[in-house]
Amino acid sequence: MEHEITAFLDYLKAQHNYSENTTAAYRNDLGQFLRFLQQHYANSVVVWTDVNPEIVTEYVEQMTSQPYASSSVARKVAAIKSFFHYLESHKVVTEDPTTEIDSPKVEKRLPKTLDAIDIENLLAAPTKGVGPKSLRDTALLHLLYATGMRVTELVSLRLDDLDLANLTLQCPGKDDHPRILPYDDSTRDILAHYLERGRPFLAKDDRVDALFLNHRGQQLTRQGLWLIIKAYAEEAELSGSVTPHTLRHSFAAHKLSDGTDLQQVQQLLGHANISTTQIYRQISADETDS
Repeated sequence: MEHEITAFLDYLKAQHNYSENTTAAYRNDLGQFLRFLQQHYANSVVVWTDVNPEIVTEYVEQMTSQPYASSSVARKVAAIKSFFHYLESHKVVTEDPTTEIDSPKVEKRLPKTLDAIDIENLLAAPTKGVGPKSLRDTALLHLLYATGMRVTELVSLRLDDLDLANLTLQCPGKDDHPRILPYDDSTRDILAHYLERGRPFLAKDDRVDALFLNHRGQQLTRQGLWLIIKAYAEEAELSGSVTPHTLRHSFAAHKLSDGTDLQQVQQLLGHANISTTQIYRQISADETDS
């Protein structure tokens, strides 16, 4: 039975270009289901065709009774349903036992965003300092909010990715899906100032071509970026937890509030599915009504 799981994971990577993290999650969820079968149905379930809807329902009910978040149970159920859909389409099973299985309803919490005043205070925080690090931090905060990039995307930027003349950059993208992102004149000027007066004083090795460097002259890390933003959020006296993703959420919500087309925001964010972008419409609508 493990052989079919391995074949399914290979199929996800080959046909759907799933990332290692995604396939690892599927492997973990399906492995957990297989262990359940081996512990409770060792004598009656020896091949996947032996699994019936009652067994799957029992497994879902067992997970629901444990301290799993509804989102975790929903993900595990989705993995099992996808797996059996694959088995049926590849003639490994004749009937899909998960067809009538419902996933638990997941309450979608709206992403945390900052209003215009909080954004202004956060972006202004590093300008109160002097020196290369202040110039770097001013540039990275403005670029995060101007483009809505992910954390990994920002720290992965190279010098050649910037096109100051055309106000664009090549964003590395998620799962090797790069995209061209625009930014405004103000952000361009801040980036140019950092490249001229900030980065040369942080650089220790000309072979390091990362755009944003730490104090050792190496590429800024994800953790380093989180700590930088946390520090400036505290300095700006912003309430609640503020992360790099908070700027991404704020970028999306504010774009929609300003009238940018939903599909265009989807492309800017690099969302594979527009339903992921839809949630920001509710945030922008709430801001308009308040």
